[in-house]
Amino acid sequence: MSDAIPLPPRPSLEQYKNLARGFRNACDSGSVAAVQSWAAEWLASLARLLGPVGPVGPVEDESWIGCEARKVAQRFNQTRRHAPQCTLAQAQIFLARLHGFASWARFSRHLQALARAASADSQFEAAADAIIAGQLEALQALLHANPGLVRARSARQHRATLLHYVAANGVEDFRQKTPANIVAIARLLLDAGADVNAESLAYGGKATVLGLAATSCHPEAAGVQLALLELLMERGAIVDGRVVHACLNNGRGAAAEFFASRGAHLDLVGAAGVGRLEAVKLHFDAHGSLRPPATSKELDEAFAWACEFGRADVARFLLGRGIVVSGNPRHRGLHWAAYGGHPAIVKLLLELGAPVDSIEPTFQGTPLAWALYGWSGAGPSTREEHFCETVELLARAGARLDRTWFENGDAERGRAARKLRASSRMQAALRGAMPAPL
Repeated sequence: MSDAIPLPPRPSLEQYKNLARGFRNACDSGSVAAVQSWAAEWLASLARLLGPVGPVGPVEDESWIGCEARKVAQRFNQTRRHAPQCTLAQAQIFLARLHGFASWARFSRHLQALARAASADSQFEAAADAIIAGQLEALQALLHANPGLVRARSARQHRATLLHYVAANGVEDFRQKTPANIVAIARLLLDAGADVNAESLAYGGKATVLGLAATSCHPEAAGVQLALLELLMERGAIVDGRVVHACLNNGRGAAAEFFASRGAHLDLVGAAGVGRLEAVKLHFDAHGSLRPPATSKELDEAFAWACEFGRADVARFLLGRGIVVSGNPRHRGLHWAAYGGHPAIVKLLLELGAPVDSIEPTFQGTPLAWALYGWSGAGPSTREEHFCETVELLARAGARLDRTWFENGDAERGRAARKLRASSRMQAALRGAMPAPL
């Protein structure tokens, strides 16, 4: 949610005043390239200060520096449309926002507060670091020394409480991490008086810990998401009526099933996404027509989610009730089944004539590109074989890989290209799918 750049060790206000002057000089040229060059130099220096175990990872890895420098340049390009002249005050505001603060004044106060170890800001930052590092005893000591800390809020724009940090979502990116003992940490915060239904300003506001944890990839990857959700609900977390949709929209199928099993509302779309075939059938009459209030748009969405989350029985049912894939580039079922690594559904859709190289309009990708993109972000598990089988099916059906889609895309597409180059198994799956490996 927050692209906030981490602060260096022992940051000072004077240091950032100098940085603001440097940024103003770069943006005075009006050149996006000059701003990107300035940003890369600054971020390289920051990475060295943070060290190899800091929040940005190994300093010799250039990917973070390059990616963040491009983001800075893009933000500058957007900003100058509204303020063509770059004053020192504007440069200061720009820097403050890069670190997640709404104004230079608030950022300045934060920097000055960090110089005092006993300040509220310093204690909050130390507690947030303890949470993401899994340092239960350190967090306990901080809460014992300052009981009011559990109800304090971040000085950053999202205004999160400490409990929000257990969700690893809606806070600064470099703090979106889930230690193995996050459930114990959440329990400690709740026992200390944290408000389980406190709302932050993330994603437009009213962001609760339960909603953020339910849609976060980090607790899921750590294998603790469902236990964390269980604890929050035991402590009185309010379940939003559209939580199943929120989970599915963010690719959190297991969390969606968790809420469905506890009585969350399921419309046609939600029922399809969690694989409740009998609930899906309730939305059709005896002639196979949709019952109001379900709409044809919801039918398309239900089919997409059935494909993405591997609900083969639901996908087959919907294919007989208004979903046509043969020669029809409008439906993205093959894209979503490929992205999720579900070879059984991919095989079914190819047999029914789904276009193997159709390009969807949002990301301009083919099903094969989506399969490799989904594979690159998947954790190590038996899913690896599912993705390889998916790619093999698409390759045998004549899919061609557009290398430029990966080479000219964002950092995550670049990650997919690097992973592909390092995987002999996936290279074998792709053989015949493209002229040469990435």
